[in-house]
Amino acid sequence: MTQYVYRFGGGVSDGGAGDKNLLGGKGANLDGMASIGLPVPPGFTISTVMCAVYYDEGESFPESLKAEVATGIAHIEGITGKTFGDAADPLLVSVRSGARVSMPGMMDTVLNLGLNDRTVVGLATVSGDERFAWDSYRRFIQMYSDVVLELDHGRFEEALEIAKEDRGYYLDTELSAKDWQALVVEYKSIVQELWGKPFPQDVHDQLWGAIGAVFGSWQSERAKVYRRLNDIPGDWGTAVNVQAMVFGNMGDTSATGVAFTRDPAKGDNAYYGEFLINAQGEDVVAGIRTPQYLTRAARETAGAKPLSMEEAMPEAYAELARVFDQLERHYRDMQDIEFTVERGKLWMLQTRSGKRTAKAALKIAVDMASEGLITQEEAILRVDPQALDQLLHPTLDPNAPRDVLTKGLPASPGAASGLAVFDSDTAEKRAAAGDAVILIRVETSPEDIHGMHAARGILTARGGMTSHAAVVARGMGRPCVSGAGTLAINAREKIMRVGTREVREGDIITIDGSTGEVMAGEVPTVQPELSGDFGTLMEWADAKRRLKVRANAETPLDCRTARDFGAEGVGLCRTEHMFFDSARITAVRQMILAQDEAGRRAALDKLLPEQRSDFVEIFEVMAGLPCTIRLLDPPLHEFLPHEEAEFAEVAAAASVDVETLKRRAAELHEFNPMLGHRGCRLGVTYPEIYEMQARAIFEAAILVAEKSGAAPIPEVMIPLVATRRELELMKIVVDKAAEAVFAEKGRRIEYLVGTMIELPRAALRAGEIAEVGEFFSFGTNDLTQTTLGVSRDDAARFLTTYVEKGIYAKDPFVSLDVEGVGELISIAAERGRATRPDIKLGICGEHGGDPASIAFCEATGLDYVSASPYRVPIARLAAAQAALRK
Repeated sequence: MTQYVYRFGGGVSDGGAGDKNLLGGKGANLDGMASIGLPVPPGFTISTVMCAVYYDEGESFPESLKAEVATGIAHIEGITGKTFGDAADPLLVSVRSGARVSMPGMMDTVLNLGLNDRTVVGLATVSGDERFAWDSYRRFIQMYSDVVLELDHGRFEEALEIAKEDRGYYLDTELSAKDWQALVVEYKSIVQELWGKPFPQDVHDQLWGAIGAVFGSWQSERAKVYRRLNDIPGDWGTAVNVQAMVFGNMGDTSATGVAFTRDPAKGDNAYYGEFLINAQGEDVVAGIRTPQYLTRAARETAGAKPLSMEEAMPEAYAELARVFDQLERHYRDMQDIEFTVERGKLWMLQTRSGKRTAKAALKIAVDMASEGLITQEEAILRVDPQALDQLLHPTLDPNAPRDVLTKGLPASPGAASGLAVFDSDTAEKRAAAGDAVILIRVETSPEDIHGMHAARGILTARGGMTSHAAVVARGMGRPCVSGAGTLAINAREKIMRVGTREVREGDIITIDGSTGEVMAGEVPTVQPELSGDFGTLMEWADAKRRLKVRANAETPLDCRTARDFGAEGVGLCRTEHMFFDSARITAVRQMILAQDEAGRRAALDKLLPEQRSDFVEIFEVMAGLPCTIRLLDPPLHEFLPHEEAEFAEVAAAASVDVETLKRRAAELHEFNPMLGHRGCRLGVTYPEIYEMQARAIFEAAILVAEKSGAAPIPEVMIPLVATRRELELMKIVVDKAAEAVFAEKGRRIEYLVGTMIELPRAALRAGEIAEVGEFFSFGTNDLTQTTLGVSRDDAARFLTTYVEKGIYAKDPFVSLDVEGVGELISIAAERGRATRPDIKLGICGEHGGDPASIAFCEATGLDYVSASPYRVPIARLAAAQAALRK
């Protein structure tokens, strides 16, 4: 019979090696902490396997699980000496989720389970604290009603606020035992009203309701969105952890906190976290009360008055510091820890590898390698290449004037400007329309995940450095300022007030997640400096990778940026982008609309010096490096005039009448231009176009070689080739232009002629195409379109649904379709090399900056990947990781 329940604590560790796939991350780490002797409240984990069974069985449980859960409860009872449901000395438990990877705030938790009208009296007697008991009961009713019964959470919050207002209180801690008792009665009446039944009193019914709710939260909308954003498979499922409760709300000798063994924002090797005296865990992470600092140094740096844990609870803090060091040595990574102090005794409730910013990930990886805790190879593998994106974009100009409205907590570094919006739906809509937005909330909740993803930055009035907003923003790489307590936010009226100032929806604001500043208007930015830990890790990565990394670039600025980021050449220069320049578009149109070759050549003669100048600028930046130049690719209709004034301008330049031009434009109309007269088909029908471009390339290359002494290596790429003969004809044109220029200049340079493989036929016939082509560059954007029969520009309407329904694992335009497009690439590589063993192979679509696609390129044995300039470091690191994993 399949085992679903695994016990931990009290010297028992059923989980063996702490398999995260089986026990989930939280369960595996609870088991791991218990096995090394840390103070962990006893409990048991229901495995992730049961999550799949639960859904397969129509959201119900097999009979065998009931006996296993009963054994688990008995295990907790035996260690604690308490009995589940006992009116005199009740055992209370927490029921928490735990997927194999951390999904903070995305799934559900229930605390204080086991309380009812009878057991609350026993808890009051045993604890000697009636106020604590009734506070715990009202928390349980509120949480259970929200998570399990799915009742309106706002009704309970409203009742609590009214109770405080009626008594003239500001803090929850001011309410007495009788106040809480009265609120419990009110809460139960809300349940009766909204649910139509009394609040459940049977503790076993409570337990199974909570277990079902936690498994059910795996398929909640917010969890599905988070999985989609973080590439977490839907079939992994979650585990459920049932654990004896320990209480941080038993007076001034009790506390609860969240801590990191190193700073998750900056990576400094210093304890980082927050705690609250006389509180439960949700008080810290939900932002209900503003927490206190963990260390004295952090408190003094922030200028805060409430004592730190180091000062208020020195003995518990000292033990916690020892645990920090033990956990970091054991797991060999920065840890995110939840703990509770119950009447002076420390209990560890959770540890996991902590979410961190890209800057912190770099520093922690490099520092730990330098400390000897991990190897350089492990350091390379520790940093998510996609997270580097956070480091590669501008920050606020320190010298720019700032109209500072207020200052909150620097919860997630980086800076952003955008339109103020006050709800997540609006954030998503405005972002989809192309607006940069800043999401402003009193506090965020997991339901805000879609708005947080859409926003450029997040601002909250409540919450600390470990609040939901802070943790999720750091994971997403969004700047976040939290706990800006001077803000008065009215989400209904869509207005934020700071003193006498007002910010309304649509006003531009700027936030700096590194300082906590909130500013009116837009503040200029500066480019990042990539040195220090970034440079060290990149140096280690470059030493391990086999794949070369080039850049897709067609302007000098693109090329300089790419070189600064470590690009080893240009993998795709799209020459058509140069044709759209306002100074030359008239000549381009004249060339397209010409009636004969002589007319086209007259226009091309005007374009030649412009093209040559373009290539000189690129080659100067890339001197000595390979540069793949794609000859004109798009259908000619893209360049045609549309307005009367534009037609008149071209008519004047070409010395023809407007009506003749309009007839010619009509003749060029295509019903499906994507598959029409474009790419090498233009070169076959109008070879003079490619002849001009080839001449411009070689003249520019020789000019740069003479000036700098370092010749670029042009790789002339013929687009949209389907047959050997097409490439053969175009190679004749390019070679003829090259020889003519070499003869005129009295100098030769090295060059290659190859093709972009972007049609399935070309991939299948790669063996014969390689007889002519000296390199293949896989244009995975178009190869994906032509293989799947899907238009990239129109696919957004249905691809999300396709991914959600498991038709594709990921958007195939973001991450390569390995099974389909990938197989064509593998076939082309194999057949091309069989014909020409030294053929150069690379990819130049958007997939060149995607780590999963880069891993495929490494496995297939390609020579290089080419990515947009800002993704070059991502590709360098991903290539190193792929080589190490291989």
